[in-house]
Formats: sequence, structure tokens, C-alpha cells
Amino acid sequence: MDKKNGIINVSVSIIFKIAILITNILARRYLICYLGNEINGLNSLYIAILDFLSVAELGAGVAITFCMYKPIVERDINKVSALYGLFTRLYFVIGGIILIGGCALMPALPFIAKDYQSIDVNLYLTFGLMLISVVLSYAFSSKTSLINAYKNNYITITISSCGQLLQIALQIVVVIVTKSFVWFLTCRIFAMALQWIATEIIARLKHKDIISNKQKVDEETKKEVTKNVKALFMHKIGGVLVNTADSLIISGFIGIAILGKYSNYTTIMLAMSGVITLCFTPLTSVIGHMCVEESKGRVQKYLNFFHTFNFILGLIFFLGYYAVIDNLVTILFAENLELVKAISFVITINYFIQFMRRSVELFKDASGTFYYDRWKPLIEGLLNAGLSMLFVFVFPQEYKVVGVIVATIITNLLICHIVEPHVLYKYALQKNVKSYYIRNYGYILLFTAALVAMHFCLIQNDNQWIELLANGGISLTFSLPISLLVGLSNKDFRHYVKMLISKVCKRKNSDIEENA
Repeated sequence: MDKKNGIINVSVSIIFKIAILITNILARRYLICYLGNEINGLNSLYIAILDFLSVAELGAGVAITFCMYKPIVERDINKVSALYGLFTRLYFVIGGIILIGGCALMPALPFIAKDYQSIDVNLYLTFGLMLISVVLSYAFSSKTSLINAYKNNYITITISSCGQLLQIALQIVVVIVTKSFVWFLTCRIFAMALQWIATEIIARLKHKDIISNKQKVDEETKKEVTKNVKALFMHKIGGVLVNTADSLIISGFIGIAILGKYSNYTTIMLAMSGVITLCFTPLTSVIGHMCVEESKGRVQKYLNFFHTFNFILGLIFFLGYYAVIDNLVTILFAENLELVKAISFVITINYFIQFMRRSVELFKDASGTFYYDRWKPLIEGLLNAGLSMLFVFVFPQEYKVVGVIVATIITNLLICHIVEPHVLYKYALQKNVKSYYIRNYGYILLFTAALVAMHFCLIQNDNQWIELLANGGISLTFSLPISLLVGLSNKDFRHYVKMLISKVCKRKNSDIEENA
């Protein structure tokens, strides 16, 4: 595996993600302070709707990027160029579909945004601005994926992250000076346009030979891409139904004010899980090359390592999240925005269970086995939406949000954590999946038991900072010993950690000898 590119990609991703996390929280704080929690809820609703519209992407990006790995390894420039050309044409069409779909949804906005009348805002204008910023991102998606396919994710991450940081900085200034939601959203368009320009320049400097080399895709490659795009289309639909249904149902049936409070919790959660997910996502292209070049046995050993690493990261971060989230919401945003503890409990369980899919998803994307479970996401999405609607009507008013999240937990446990590993082990690794199931569900049960036990150990204090620090310390006393025991009990995890420590020690000794 190309460890150098992997380490660079992960390091750059984490640095920028932390910077974006901090500035994004500041932007949300000023949005709530100057425009109100209802506007915050409306902004979250727009994001959820546009995530729903992104189904038009059909998964073409992942499918074509995967198809690029082999010709890149074989240095087949003509085939890479042909795939790039196909990718560019596809995304031009996709951007148009999203624009048309967004315009068609506009008349339904008053019905989706419950209680929007309480705020003075033009729904159609503000949603239109958000829509334009998203459509612009597809203008340079093909060049972004071309750069990523060559394992240079750090370049595209730097461009997108700098664009986001500029956007957030402008939004903070604009919301303080103008107190206008319209200008707040206009900053997104400006920042996206700059990202487009930067990506165009870098792509043409690094891959001019591919961009200028006009080639047509052969029939065999077309069939492969079409097959993968169809499969990923199903994955996209399922992902959209699961990830956006919660916000849409909360907004439509409970209200945008509650969605605003809920989004504060999920913003911190997604920012935090986004940082730790970056330990996996930038490695997709590196592992994709490894799946082409190395044996299945070695690939499985890497998967075992990443699965245990996945659990240890999740245990530490998600126990910490539950311990301090109420304090963080009050400190970072405002008072009286806390949700009942039952909601933060199920949010924690839900996102931990979703996070535990990361290692399998990483290897599935890298190995191109997404075709074999193409029906899974559709069933997953429909079941999640159906259960969410049912639980909204069944659960009491103060626990309706809990019902929506419980539906997602059930869906993940009964479908995702069964089907995805089965497909990876059967078609990519060609091994029996039983041992993975035992280990994976054991990890989930262990986390849940630790969370319940920790819940009864948390303290309350009138000072938010004292309570945050004390409960953060309590979470570490639970997570660190468990992490150590789990790490030591996994053979592949021990092997790669020892190998890493050995290399670090050798390098340190080498540096000492050179300086002597």
C-alpha cells in the first residue's frame, strides 16, 4: 500500500477538518444569535433537501473513479482520458437535473417548512441561492475526481477546505454587518466559484495530457461503468432516504424550531465524526490500488486492522460526545437550546452504529463490490422512512424525535450491518463473514454497555465548564481501558501497531546517529 500518499491525504484532511469544524460552529453561533434558531432550522432544512436532490449524481463519480484505478496503475493514458471525458459529460447533465429538480420542489417549500410563517424570510429566494451554490459544485467535479484517482486527495481537500473556510469567514462578517440570510447564502456562491477556478488551474497544470487527449470510451468499459453506476444509483437513493428523511420528517411534522435544536446536536456530531472518518475516506484510492496489486489475504488483514481501529476511534469519540454534548451546545450556541437527554442518547447510539460501517464501506468502494448489494440501500431507505413516519405518530410529543432516530438505528442494525460485510467478504475477499459478524456486533454491544454505565456516572454542576471537563474525564476513564483491551486482543491490530512503532523507533535512532 502507498503509505506515503495515504498519510499525506489523512493528515491534510484532519488539519482542515478541525479548522472547518471550529469556524463552522462560530458561523452557526452568529447565525442563531443574530437571526434566530428558526433561521438555523431553515438553513438545515435546505441542506437536507439538497442532499435529497443529490440523488441525481447516481454514484457516477465513485463508479468512474474506481474504473480509473486499473488504467492508472497500467499507465493507460488513453483509457483514463476517455473515462475523464465521460465523467465530464455526465456531470454536466447531473447539474442540470439538480437545477430543474430544485426549481420543481420550490412550490412545496411552505408545506415542508412547518411554522415558517414565524420568520420574515423569502423561502423561494433563499432556497434558490442555496441551489445555485450546489449546482456550481458539479461544474468541476470531473477534475476533482481525476486528481483524487491519482491519490492526490490532499490537493482537492486543500482547495475545498480553503473555499469553505473563506465562505464561513465571509458569512460571519455578513451576518454581523447585514443581519441578512440572503447575503449569508450568497457567500456560498462566491466561495464555490473560487473553488471552481482553483480546481481548473491545478487540474490543467497536473493533468493537461489527459484533459487535452480527447478519447472515446470503448463498449466494454461503457458496460462496466453503466453496471456500476446503476448499482451506485440504488446506493444513492437509499443513502438519501436514510440521511435526509430524519430532518425532513422533523421539519414537516414537528417544526423547524425543533429541527434547529436537533441540527445543533447533529452539527457537532457530524463535525466530530467527520474528523475521525477522515482517517478512512482519503485512503479509498490508496486501497483501491492495493486491491489491484496485492493478495486477498493481505487485504483482509488490513480490513481487520481498520475494523478494530474503527471501533477504538468510535468508542473514544462517541462516549466523549455523549458526556459533554449538552454543555457544548450551551457554550457554543446559546442557552435554552438543549434537547432532552433521551434524544442525545439515541443520537450517540445511531451515529456510532453508522460509524462502525466505515471500514467495510472503505474496502467496498475501493474494491468495486458495490454492484452486488445494489438493492440493499433502497430497502434500507424505504424501511427507515416508513418506521420514522410510524414512530412520529406513535411516540409522545416530547419523544417524537427519539422515535425518528430509533427507526434509523433499527434499519442500520437489521440491514446495513448484515448485507454490506456479506458482500465484501463473498465477492472481494472470498472468505466466510461469520467471524466479522461476531466481532462487529460484539463491538456494538460493548459500546452500548459502556454508554449506559457511563450515563449513571456523569455529574451535574452549575458551572458549564466544570461539568464539561469532569464528564469528559469520566468518558476517558471508560473508553481508554476498553480500547487497550480490544486492541491487544486483535492479532492483526497488534501486528500493524508493532510494525508502526518499530518503524518510528528505527527512524528516530537513524536521526540520532546522523546528528551524532
